[in-house]
Amino acid sequence: MKSAFLPDRGVIKVAGEDARNFLNGLVTTDVDKLKPGLGRFGALLTPQGKIIVDFLITEAPAGHGGGFLIDCPKPLADGLATKLKFYKLRAKVTVENLSEDLGVLAAWDGKPAAQPDLAFADPRNEDLGYRILIPQDLQQKLSDLIGAELVDAAAYEAHRIALGVPRGGLDFTYSDAFPHETNMDRLSGVDFDKGCYVGQEVVSRMQHRGTARTRSVKVLLEDFSPEPGVSVMAGDKPVGTMGSSAKGKGIALVRIDRVADALDAGQALTAGGLAVRLAEPDVVRIPTKQPIA
Repeated sequence: MKSAFLPDRGVIKVAGEDARNFLNGLVTTDVDKLKPGLGRFGALLTPQGKIIVDFLITEAPAGHGGGFLIDCPKPLADGLATKLKFYKLRAKVTVENLSEDLGVLAAWDGKPAAQPDLAFADPRNEDLGYRILIPQDLQQKLSDLIGAELVDAAAYEAHRIALGVPRGGLDFTYSDAFPHETNMDRLSGVDFDKGCYVGQEVVSRMQHRGTARTRSVKVLLEDFSPEPGVSVMAGDKPVGTMGSSAKGKGIALVRIDRVADALDAGQALTAGGLAVRLAEPDVVRIPTKQPIA
C-alpha cells in the first residue's frame, strides 16, 4: 500500500445543530446519508449550475467534536468558508478553515491495516483508496500505522490521472464547468433524488435531457506531456483542451459530439502537434434514446 500527503488540499469544518440541514440545502450530495467513517463527493454550485468548488466530505465523530469536515482544494478553502458564511443567515452553524492545522493523507493500492479516526474510502472510485484527515507532521506515523509506504504526492497524481478522475484547476476551470462536464454524475458527486440545492434545476435538466456535450475523458499519450490548456485538435478544428497528464496518460475536456464525428471520419486527434488517443473511444458515443413502447 502507498500513501501521500497532499499539500494542495485543505479542510473546512461546518458544525452546529443546523449544520446537516444547512449543507444539504446547498450542495450536490446528500448530507443526510453521511456518518463518521463514510465520505461523499459533492460540490457547491453557482445558481447557474457551474462548479464553484468540488470536495469530499465526512462527518466527524463525537470524539472530534462532531460536525462535518470538507476536504477541498487548499487555495479555495478561504473562499469556500466565506461563501458558506454568506449563506448561513440565521442558521445555527459555525464555519472554520482548519487548513493550517489539518490536511489530507491519501492511501491506495491496498486496505489499511488499521482504521484511523477521520478516515474514509474515496467515494469517487474505489481504486482511489482512502482519505485520512491529519496534521501534516503525522504523515509518517499514520502511514506506518496503516501499513503504507509514504511516497511523494506526484505518485498519487499519476494514480488519479490513470483512473481518469478530473482535478479542478487542471482538468477544468472552476466557475466555468457544469458537474456533468467533469463526470460528477458518474463519480457519485450528484444525488439526483435529494431535495433542492443551489444550481439544482440546471443540473437536473442536463441529466434528464441528456444535453451534456462536453466531457472529461481519459487519453493516451506517446512520450510527451502537453501543458494543461493545450488545444486538442481533430485535423485543423479544436475539439477540446488537455488537462493533467503523467506517465503516458492524461485527461482532456472535449466536445464528445465533435470527437465522435472525427473518429467516424478517420481523423486523428492531436495536442501540440502530437498524437492523442482516447483510452475508451466508446465514451464519446451518446446513447440513442429508446422509443417508449
